[in-house]
Amino acid sequence: MATALLILALTVFLAYANGANDNFKGVATLLGSGTTGYGRALAWGTVTTFAGSMTALLFSQRLIAVFSGKGLVADELVGSASFVAVVAFAAAGTVLLATWLSFPISTTHALMGALVGAGLAMAHSEIHLAVLGRTFLMPLLLTPVAAMALTGILYPSLRWLRLRLGIRKEDCICVSERLVPVATTHAAEATASPRLHLETCQARYSGAILSVDAHQALNLGHFLTAGAVSFARGLNDTPKIVALLLAAQAMQARSALLVVAVAMALGAVLQARKVADTMARGITSMNHGQGFTANLVTAGLVLVASRFGMPVSTTHVSCGSLFGLGACTGQAHWHTISTILLAWFLTLPVAAGLAVLAGTVARTVS
Repeated sequence: MATALLILALTVFLAYANGANDNFKGVATLLGSGTTGYGRALAWGTVTTFAGSMTALLFSQRLIAVFSGKGLVADELVGSASFVAVVAFAAAGTVLLATWLSFPISTTHALMGALVGAGLAMAHSEIHLAVLGRTFLMPLLLTPVAAMALTGILYPSLRWLRLRLGIRKEDCICVSERLVPVATTHAAEATASPRLHLETCQARYSGAILSVDAHQALNLGHFLTAGAVSFARGLNDTPKIVALLLAAQAMQARSALLVVAVAMALGAVLQARKVADTMARGITSMNHGQGFTANLVTAGLVLVASRFGMPVSTTHVSCGSLFGLGACTGQAHWHTISTILLAWFLTLPVAAGLAVLAGTVARTVS
């Protein structure tokens, strides 16, 4: 009983960390483009991620099997309580550290490193490198490149279509009048004088699509694609965490999905702000149409990957789309991008190192 509770606690810890680092990624373009504010974007991302988590049981049996570690590490480790606990601890620690540092990293990548480190530490077992490369590394390496390429093709195409339809982009500047203190020769005689103050500067689209206002249609499409990305993330990420509970036989599948989904939502509500700022504004500047394009590419790739049981990273795909967008528009913030890429490179060894440390302790205690 105590072992099952420990595994449950560590898995909830991992799900919380995943929500804090990942839940806002699908809706980051809504904030970055000025389509909506942080609170509304977070609520939409949390609700749609939860819906994806609840749907995961119907489509994600292959992902659950992959992240139990079967085929990657020695069979005697798969499902053992100590192995599952070490993997959950190492992956959660890695993701929370990245969240604290404002880095959007991949929970998939962290789990992969934790599985490898735990396997090496707890049984000195041989890691099946062919499985590691084919099942994990190839999808993680290829999908951000694919996202960049697709965004580079799709954005100019949609921009050309917009111009052909006669939809024009206009800059809207909002100003207000404020009273500003004006000093005189006598401090006691200071007065207030009205001054114009720039509040915001936003882009709008003029024109219509099938008699519907173009800007309203774009905002609706942007919200829908953001919801689709978040739904796909819940569909793809939840089974990876649930796999730990099922491998250790700590819970039934339906109960495990619900627990993980709730913990992910809680992590998003309480600790998503830092990564949200990085994703929304740190990678590239964007307008409504550009944000819509990046989300459309991300949603399509992640949904296809979930359908075929590929353990891709929503983080890598969504960031790849934003990298491609920034490269197309010339507004990429390359210093931030290089820092994110470094964090991705370090995710696996950090998670593996934590797993080796925790696995060594667990083996010594037992």
